[in-house]
Amino acid sequence: MLIVDLHTHSTFSDGTFSPEALVGRAAKRHVSILSLTDHDTTAGLDRFLAACGKKGIQGITGVELSAEASFTLHIMGYRIDSSCPGFQKKLGTLRENRRERNALMVEKLASLGLAINLGEVEAESGGEVVARPHIARVLVKKGYVRDIASAFNRYIGRGGPAYVASARLAPEQCLEAIDEAGGVSVLGHPGLMGLDEDHLFALLERLRDHGLWGLECFSGHHGSGEIYYWMKVASRFGLFPTAGSDFHGVDRPGMDLGVAVTEGLLPWARLGVSI
Repeated sequence: MLIVDLHTHSTFSDGTFSPEALVGRAAKRHVSILSLTDHDTTAGLDRFLAACGKKGIQGITGVELSAEASFTLHIMGYRIDSSCPGFQKKLGTLRENRRERNALMVEKLASLGLAINLGEVEAESGGEVVARPHIARVLVKKGYVRDIASAFNRYIGRGGPAYVASARLAPEQCLEAIDEAGGVSVLGHPGLMGLDEDHLFALLERLRDHGLWGLECFSGHHGSGEIYYWMKVASRFGLFPTAGSDFHGVDRPGMDLGVAVTEGLLPWARLGVSI
């Protein structure tokens, strides 16, 4: 058995651990293969890989992109070349879209009597990506809500009075961007999409035919009883099953690093890993 984690976040997006602290925690939890998959940025990868080298963990470069197809889905990119200019240009556009969205959400919160400003929100971020969790942290600090979950439930979650939809890429555009950077694409935590089987299968067939490589079957969002189902779905569509916790740190209590899998789960060499 191996303990791996191919879905994690750091302070370079909406996680609460620095890349070094993330790797340190992974080492304590005996994780041997780890990927940092921050939202819309690769800025933390150099520090992440350096920390992995010091701890004897095999690190995989990664990123997580949000896509829109009448619902939101998340596509992971692995073994990407972060120096690819075209890829970085797309990431820059996504980050600017986030910034515009954040400004609109802050305006909506102000209209509701919650006085925060964009500077406070950006100060909560440790990197290039500023996202809703950073808004939530400011709301908690200023005493408007009890905790992060309350901020989402009352104000900034989908359907909330301060929610603003983000401009995102189409799923196919995400796949193309990851392919341009030399990576492989995986659909993250598919159970969160809430699709019925007909729509799910149609989506997977469409994405597979456009280059989707894998499906995140082992997820911090999937119960133990769901894993077998997602493994069957992956097999049906010829997708490789991957494993990741979606670890964000202290903002998501009860979700920790590391997933135990068999050594033969993935063609690890394609991800630059030797076992």
